[in-house]
Amino acid sequence: MGSISHYLKEIGRGKQGARALDRAQAADCFGQVLDGLVSDLEVGAFCMAMRIKGETPEEMCGFLDATAERSARVPAGERPLVVIPSYNGARKLPALTPLLGLLLARQGLAVLMHGAATEDRRVAVAEVLGALGVQEHLQGTAVAPGTLAWLPTQRLCPGLQRLLDVRRVVGVRNSAHSVVKLMNPCAGAAVIVSSYTHPEYAASMAEVFERTNATAMLLRGTEGEAVADARRLPQMDGFIRGQRLQLEGGLRGSVTQLPDLPCSTDPQDTARYIRAVLCGERAVPVSIGLQVEHIVRLASK
Repeated sequence: MGSISHYLKEIGRGKQGARALDRAQAADCFGQVLDGLVSDLEVGAFCMAMRIKGETPEEMCGFLDATAERSARVPAGERPLVVIPSYNGARKLPALTPLLGLLLARQGLAVLMHGAATEDRRVAVAEVLGALGVQEHLQGTAVAPGTLAWLPTQRLCPGLQRLLDVRRVVGVRNSAHSVVKLMNPCAGAAVIVSSYTHPEYAASMAEVFERTNATAMLLRGTEGEAVADARRLPQMDGFIRGQRLQLEGGLRGSVTQLPDLPCSTDPQDTARYIRAVLCGERAVPVSIGLQVEHIVRLASK
């Protein structure tokens, strides 16, 4: 067994007294947690200490380093793989992350969506994907252009899935919930589509993308999902190999013409709506259409 007690002494002194780990220390600490080398008590202490202190961008880069060393890698194709994390699901609004992925695939891009259900009271995106007939990605193979594939976190990185599951016991999110929104599971070029729920996360996530030289999109998504809210036009920021640029300034309030969204979060209702949009029976929500355009441009850089 390993031990992270010396790290806990640094990060567990409360919000004012805690000291941040450097990137190498963070990678070692998180790696031991992912490998299951520490006790459940230490895992819980780590999760709560980081929850109170908050991760620095340097620590998050270390967590990503550790995760990359332990994750299955999806082979790269000729064009960048579009990577969409999905961990929040639907609470009050239909989960339209699959619509984003399928619209991107229709543009000829290879799209990989990875995720897991982290809250029992929400509808998981995997349920909508199942209703749409989207298949799980075959390990060790590239995602074909024009295709949306689904990869459960358990198959991507079992240690990361175990850490995500801690939320069901402790009741609050932990660092793994941030890692999954920032990581690149592709062995090559990728465009990471990521979202934040609170403004303070926007700045820290942006700095991580800058430090890791990522090509990515960052926006305030829909109930934690990385798809633009169909009812409004959010700000969208892009990163090209770590260089930041604003893609969309965003508008306050609702869009002038609200889309006719499903009235429930039921996976079958959501799947029927997505099929109707794809076949032209219903219009693509303006904000999601613009998000697709910006991601296509990022993938061409």
